[in-house]
Amino acid sequence: MIRKLFTHTAIYGLAPYIPKLLGFVTLPIITKDLTSFDYGIAGLIAAYAGALGVFNTLGLRLTVVNAFYHHKSQFKWMWRQIYGFLSIWVWVYALIISTVFYLIIPEEAADNTFLIIVLNATPLVFFGPVVMLGTTYYQLTQQPIQIAGRTVVFSLMTIGLNIYLISVLKLGYMGWFWADCLVGLLQNASFWYAVNVKLRMTPIFNFKWRLLKRSLRVSLPAIPHYYATYLLNSSDRMVMDWVKMPTEQIGRYNIAANFGNYYNSVSMAAGFAVGPMLNGFYREGKDLAARNLIWILQLVFFLGTFLFAIWSKEIFYFLIKNDDLRDTYPLAVIIVMSYNYRPMYLGSMSRVFYKEKTNILWRVSFLAGAVNVVLNLALIPLFGLTIPALTTFICYMYMGYIGFYLNAFRQHLNAEYFPSAWLLATVCLTITAYFLVDFPLVPKILTSLGIIVIIILIFLGFRKLLRISQ
Repeated sequence: MIRKLFTHTAIYGLAPYIPKLLGFVTLPIITKDLTSFDYGIAGLIAAYAGALGVFNTLGLRLTVVNAFYHHKSQFKWMWRQIYGFLSIWVWVYALIISTVFYLIIPEEAADNTFLIIVLNATPLVFFGPVVMLGTTYYQLTQQPIQIAGRTVVFSLMTIGLNIYLISVLKLGYMGWFWADCLVGLLQNASFWYAVNVKLRMTPIFNFKWRLLKRSLRVSLPAIPHYYATYLLNSSDRMVMDWVKMPTEQIGRYNIAANFGNYYNSVSMAAGFAVGPMLNGFYREGKDLAARNLIWILQLVFFLGTFLFAIWSKEIFYFLIKNDDLRDTYPLAVIIVMSYNYRPMYLGSMSRVFYKEKTNILWRVSFLAGAVNVVLNLALIPLFGLTIPALTTFICYMYMGYIGFYLNAFRQHLNAEYFPSAWLLATVCLTITAYFLVDFPLVPKILTSLGIIVIIILIFLGFRKLLRISQ
């Protein structure tokens, strides 16, 4: 089971997130040719794109997945209907994001406003939802190589283009936009061929409104839940813009937050891997096995995040060749440690999803995101860059642990998770890492070795328990 956990995380989960993980490769090369202003522009565009991104497909991927399982004989017909509708909707969506970009791009980048809009909108309007349909089909038919192969190719292409456009042509932040547009077009084209030619799922533009209305009634209520991810991951940069924080300051925060995004990629990958295992345990009534699996995953997260956090100063100085950006590592400590919420969130919410109690999702995810925005609006003007990192940590802890106290989770539960103990451990490790990061090398080496030994010993004990509970 442990081997299955890690192999599934690598094969099925990590592939879609390789571009973010491989971004580390370019940092020592490109950061010497970038400024905090470059990161600020990129962060702002990403934040507003994330705010609107949830509306790209109107949550209809949920309907696409359900059609595959519930209407096996005619799912392609239903997919083609949604394909046609979204191919039209995407023009409206592109107009919306283009208008927003026009309004929020700072005056310092005004000369590039039109080009930024065109580069961001072009892949959308030319290809519509083909990437969503293609990746969903290959995931549901268990063909991960189709996704992983494309991901590796286009990731390497993105890295090469970033280096060439930023460090050779010296295009600054525009290098990112050019690279994303060019790679996006090629990636969309590969999925367009797969969907339209190989799978013969061409869009039906004369779609059935009754089908679309029924699909939207299911998909639209789920948008607040999906929107919560944005509110926690990216809205802080948008709030900084609202309170008129200088673009350079937004860029300084953005470089630290990017390291959190890498850990978010790993956490999402773990969710893909663990979800089916947990559902199998719930179906068989093995609550204890499910709990032990979550505990093991939590230990793995503790080890990875804590080691990164205490060595983040050295990591920043090695990867980031820009003195103005290097000293943001304390923010990265808090942001990265906040992603320890994920295993316990999976432990509670996967059971809620399995029992189909989705009507309470807003109390967990959307409420956490909304509180994050409110706190940032109130406190960033007073206390500066540290606030969004702290509010992210606090709201993630709420999101990760509140589920254990919901009746939908606790009903008929045959295992105790001890969430308060795990929350306390997370807070203590975060505080320790925040202060230990500036210690000399010897104490950090000894601490690293100590935490590795302790967690391995606990891990081995839980592994034995997992075998017994199965």
